[in-house]
Amino acid sequence: MSKRIGLANMEFVRRNEVMTMAEKSMKEMQREVDAYISQFKEGYFSPLAMLARMTEEVGELAREVNHYYGEKPKKTSEEERTMEQEMGDLLFVLICFANSLNINLDEAHDLVMEKFRTRDRDRWTKKVEGEEA
Repeated sequence: MSKRIGLANMEFVRRNEVMTMAEKSMKEMQREVDAYISQFKEGYFSPLAMLARMTEEVGELAREVNHYYGEKPKKTSEEERTMEQEMGDLLFVLICFANSLNINLDEAHDLVMEKFRTRDRDRWTKKVEGEEA
């Protein structure tokens, strides 16, 4: 079972199957999650419940980050989880939240990127070409 994420070439390898980012867009992920949730009578949770779930998932991610990069190692009795799993859980809940409110995450992403390109364009020191960080 190969698990590699090469962000430079945006290639994902999982179980020896190659999938590029272009093969699964955010729109497709939103449709996939909606198809999954739509098979249940309960449907999406309320916005408040969704926010509570998202907060819970952020807490679980924070716990994993603390285990790997902080001063609090895992107990031997704790279940082995990874940051990848926790980020996946968080992404799933975010997509559920967006779907429940009819928010297109591609459009939301474009809005925030435009904000960063304009409002925050001079906030950080830009690299000079050829210069390493």
